[in-house]
Amino acid sequence: MSSVSHFANDIPKSAFPADLTPRRKSLNWNGIVPGVVLVTMITAVAFSARNVSGVALFSPMILAVVAGMIHSNVLGTPVHAKAGIAFSQKRLLRFAIVLLGFQLTLGQVVSIGAGGVGIVAATLGATFVFTITLGRLIGVDAKLAQLIAAGTSICGASAIVATNIVTDARDEDVTYAVASITLFGTVAMLGFPLMAPMLGLDQHAFGLWAGASIHEVAQVIGAGFQNGTQSGEIATVAKLTRVAMLAPMVVALGLMARRRSSSEVAARPPMPWFVAAFVAIVALNSLVTVPAEVKSAMALATTIMLTMGLAAMGLQADISQLRSRGLRPLALAFSAFLFIGCFSLLLVKFA
Repeated sequence: MSSVSHFANDIPKSAFPADLTPRRKSLNWNGIVPGVVLVTMITAVAFSARNVSGVALFSPMILAVVAGMIHSNVLGTPVHAKAGIAFSQKRLLRFAIVLLGFQLTLGQVVSIGAGGVGIVAATLGATFVFTITLGRLIGVDAKLAQLIAAGTSICGASAIVATNIVTDARDEDVTYAVASITLFGTVAMLGFPLMAPMLGLDQHAFGLWAGASIHEVAQVIGAGFQNGTQSGEIATVAKLTRVAMLAPMVVALGLMARRRSSSEVAARPPMPWFVAAFVAIVALNSLVTVPAEVKSAMALATTIMLTMGLAAMGLQADISQLRSRGLRPLALAFSAFLFIGCFSLLLVKFA
């Protein structure tokens, strides 16, 4: 019952009549269904759109954000769908992050060597600090700067979603961060393979560079295998190593939030349950041979739930508020993109 009651906390109070008892509120599943159905429809549109020529370059998560924004800003979002949208945005995203653990084993991390892990870790840390610092200097909101820093340094939209559970930024900030990260990650995916010959990178070096610097997992895979099979494999492992570092990063941000505030944020546990579960799944995946069919099913479920979560965010994004952010956050995302690409390249070449 406690988990059901906790679930109810993620649902807007406006979704329930005021005279209902807390117990009845927690069991009001009928209020969830309309929003989940709407989110599912947008998710289906996002997956179907990838069959259109040229659109397949973008992940369904990104397409879902765009479709959700178009729906909410053109047609509007029904009030009775709010509870289901909130469920998709919070609960489904948490479970999706947990399932990401099935894509990584400790053996894969070891396969790129201590040097490779060091390059990934140093790049992640330096990029995060650079982005936060620059954001403060140019006047970007601290929460939005944290989302851009996480998306650039760790793993794109997934990291933005996970980080926002701690930072609790506005939906428009999440949408802005996802859009900017997608833009520059796509530039990297298309441009980095073209630069490999002139930079003198062999397949191993290029794979490590791509995995350490490109934003989204799908973008890393696209860039890596474009340069060869070995590059693709190294890039994938390096990227998944960055994904594994999502857990300590979220914990660190939670601890920072506790120090800054003595109110509600301070009462939150420094280790969110979904982070602990993610680490447990990685450990399980490392110790037990999970059938390929199960891993494939988990990967599909992860993508679907992440897509539904981002569709829900798009449904709550107000374009007028996005415009009000101005160009400074975009300049910050561009600067972070340049920094992570150059910094990781220097490490790969000379470390």
